[in-house]
Amino acid sequence: MAYKEPTFQDRAALAAQAKQKALEKLKAKPQVDPAVAAARAAARQAREEKEAQRRADKAAAIEQARLDKIAKAEAELAAIEAEKQRLIDADIAAKAARDARYAARKAKR
Repeated sequence: MAYKEPTFQDRAALAAQAKQKALEKLKAKPQVDPAVAAARAAARQAREEKEAQRRADKAAAIEQARLDKIAKAEAELAAIEAEKQRLIDADIAAKAARDARYAARKAKR
């Protein structure tokens, strides 16, 4: 006996049988108890709230870290500016002292 290629009607009949079998299986499935469904929904809601809180905490921590980094950079910039100003003031004082010595030498003559 050789292999016989199934015809379109054969394939359509097999698909209809499979569909009918799936429908019967779905209909035979017991209904979900409303109390169990409510408990599942409450548990799902609690999980979603917990996950949302976790995401919010993580976002707040990231934002705080960003703000801390900005504050640190601003403090370092302020320290650099203060050191720069101190060096300028020291240079001005050194020039003033040099000018005073020069004026004193000129006054001696």
